[in-house]
Amino acid sequence: MSSQPVTQNTLSLDVATSRNPATDELIATYAFQTADEVEGMLADNNAAFRLWRATPMSKRVEAYRRLSAILRERSEILAGIITAEMGKTLAAARAEVEKCAVTIDWIASNGPAILADEPVSVENDDQVHVSYLPIGSILAVMPWNFPLWQVIRASGPIMLSGNGFILKHAPNVMGSAYALQDAYESAGFPKGLFANLIADNETVAEVIEDDRIAAVTLTGSMRAGSSVSAIAGKALKKSLLELGGSDAFIVLADANIDLAVTAGVEARFQNAGQVCLAAKRFILEKPIAEEFTQKFIAAVRQLKVGDPLDPQNRIGPMARKDLREELHHQVERTLAAGATRLLGGNKIAGPGNFYEPTVLGEVGPGMAAFDEETFGPVATITVADDVEHAIELANISDYGLGGNLWTSDVSRAQRIARRLETGGVFINGFSATNARIPVGGVKKSGYGRELSHFGLREFTNAQAVWAKKVD
Repeated sequence: MSSQPVTQNTLSLDVATSRNPATDELIATYAFQTADEVEGMLADNNAAFRLWRATPMSKRVEAYRRLSAILRERSEILAGIITAEMGKTLAAARAEVEKCAVTIDWIASNGPAILADEPVSVENDDQVHVSYLPIGSILAVMPWNFPLWQVIRASGPIMLSGNGFILKHAPNVMGSAYALQDAYESAGFPKGLFANLIADNETVAEVIEDDRIAAVTLTGSMRAGSSVSAIAGKALKKSLLELGGSDAFIVLADANIDLAVTAGVEARFQNAGQVCLAAKRFILEKPIAEEFTQKFIAAVRQLKVGDPLDPQNRIGPMARKDLREELHHQVERTLAAGATRLLGGNKIAGPGNFYEPTVLGEVGPGMAAFDEETFGPVATITVADDVEHAIELANISDYGLGGNLWTSDVSRAQRIARRLETGGVFINGFSATNARIPVGGVKKSGYGRELSHFGLREFTNAQAVWAKKVD
C-alpha cells in the first residue's frame, strides 16, 4: 500500500483530493487502495494488534510519551498541513496540534490506572476482578474539521487499550492522515498498527463486515452514521457515533450580557463555524433580546475574514466549495421563509471558499437554519417570551449534542439544564472538558460517550474473572 500522493491534473472518482480552500490550489490526490492493498492493510493491522496487545502497559506508555514529543517537535509542519488542507487559521492549527499532544500526555498519565484490573468484593472471600481487554482492530471514520484532534481523541485511547486502529479519514485531509501515521510509526508503535484506508463507501462497508474489524466509530453526518450503524448492527459489532448538532445558546434576562456576547461570538465563529458543538441557535429571552443582538452584531462585524496564514484574520475559508454552497442555500431558504438579514449572508467573491460572518434574525421552527445543522459562519437569533418558551424552542430540534445556558442564577440553571434534551449543557461558558466527564449525543446527534475517560474503556472487553476460595 502506497502512502504517497498521486499528483495528476485529471481527477477521477477513484481518488481522494486535497485542495487548498483559501486559494483553490490542488495540493495532491491520493489513489483509492486496490482490493489487494486493502487486504494487505487489514492483515498487517491485525498482526500488529496481536503484537501490541501483548506489549506491557509500561512499554505502551513509553511510546505515547515519544508520540507527544514528536507532535510538539513537528508542530509547525503539522499546523501548516492543517491550514493548507482545510483552511483553519494557522494560530488555531497550532493550538490543535498542542491539544493533541496534551491529550496524549493525559492518556499516558491516566490511562493505565483507568484500564487497570478492578477487584470486586464478594461473599465467601472469593477473589473476583474485572479486566479491560482489547478487542481487535477498530475502524474510525473521521471528519475534516479537526483533522488531527478528531483522530487523536479516537486513536489515543483505542490504541492504549491494546487495539489496532484503522483510519478512514475525510478525503480532503489525507495529508493530515498520513502525517499522523508517520508520527505514530516514528514514536515506535508497531508498523501497521495505525493504518490509513482510502476507499469508496462500498469498500468501507466491506471492511466493516470483515471479521478482523471488531468495532467502528464515526464522527460525521446523520446519513453517514445511519449507514455505518446499520452495517455494524447487521454484523453484530459495537459502534459509537457522533453526528453533529444544532446547539442552542440560551440567554436569560438576568445574564451578564457582555460576557455572553463575547462567549457567543467565539462559540459560533471559531473554525469558521465548522464545529459540531458550536453554538448555532441563539435563543434570547425577550427583555434582553435587543441589547444582546446589537452587541453581538457589533462584535461579529469586527471579525476579519481572509488568508488563514495572516495572523490578523480570525476566520479563514470554509473547507470545501460544496460546503459553502450548501450553507448559502440554507441561508437563502431561511430568508425566503421570513427571516431577516442582520449581517452578511453572502459568498465572498474571488478565489477560495470564503463566506461572510452572518447573523439572521426572526428565525424560528420550520426555517432551514433553525431545523438543520448550519456548518459554517452563520448565527441565528430567536426571541423567547420567557424561560419556558426558551426551553421549548431549544428542544424543537432533531439534534441533541450540547447547549449553552446563560443566567446569574446557577441553581435555576441546573434545574433548567435537566430539561434540555442534549448530551451536555454548559452554564455561563465553556471550560476545558475533563476527560472523565462523558460527552455524547441524544436524538439524532448519535449515541455513545466519546470522551468518557477519553474512551479508554469504550472499545474493550470488560471481562469479569471469579476465583473461588478453596479451603
